[in-house]
Amino acid sequence: MKLYMKKILLIAFLTLGSITLNAQELTWHTDVSKASEIAMKEKKPLLLFFTGSDWCGWCIRLQKEVFKTPEFEKWAKANVVLVELDYPRRTPQAEEIKAQNQQLQAMFRVQGYPTIWFVNPEKKDGGINLNGIGSMGYVAGGPGKWLAGANGILKK
Repeated sequence: MKLYMKKILLIAFLTLGSITLNAQELTWHTDVSKASEIAMKEKKPLLLFFTGSDWCGWCIRLQKEVFKTPEFEKWAKANVVLVELDYPRRTPQAEEIKAQNQQLQAMFRVQGYPTIWFVNPEKKDGGINLNGIGSMGYVAGGPGKWLAGANGILKK
C-alpha cells in the first residue's frame, strides 16, 4: 500500500511539474497589432521573427540553437515582445495573417530567412507605426553570440 501511494504521489508531482514548466514557455504572437499594444504597455520593443517554419533550414536551426534555450527565454521575457511572421509552404495559414505578413515583409524589405527586426511600436494618426531599431539573422555560436548581437542593436 505504501509503495502504491508513493507512486501516485510521484506521478502527481511529475505531472504538476510538467504543467509548471509548460506555463513558463515563451509566447510568440502572430498578430502584430495585439503584440504592439502589449509592447507599448510594457515599454519594450518588438522582436519580429521572419521565418519559413516548415522549410527554412536556417530558421529551424536558429530556433533550436537560440530561441528554444533557457538563456534566450530569460532574455526575451525581460527585453522584448516576440512576434513570429511565418511564410510556410505546407502549413495552412489564415488569410489575414498571410496579408499582414506580406505587408510587413514588404515594409521591412525582407529578402531572406531568417530575418529578425527589432522595432519600437508607437501610436500615430490613429494607427501604429513600427520604428525600426535594427535587424539581424542567424548568428553561429549559440545563444551567447546571438544575444550579444541583439543587445548591441537594442542599445543603439
